[in-house]
Amino acid sequence: MIKVHYFARLRELTGKSEEFIDKDYMTVQQLLDWAEEKYPGFGKDMIHVAINEEYALKDDTIQTGDVCAFIPPVSGG
Repeated sequence: MIKVHYFARLRELTGKSEEFIDKDYMTVQQLLDWAEEKYPGFGKDMIHVAINEEYALKDDTIQTGDVCAFIPPVSGG
């Protein structure tokens, strides 16, 4: 299982702060595709992903036991 955390507007969109995905292996791109399919409007093209507290690239691998965080863009003045 892979644990994912949602922050800011993603927490509001999903209605939860964290979730487990029953997969042993996936890439970051597959994770983003999964999130967009499950939660339309997720914004997969603008979201960054961290794996075990380190920023990840879209072709990086996620394995069972990893903890991922979706990091939405932040705007400010």
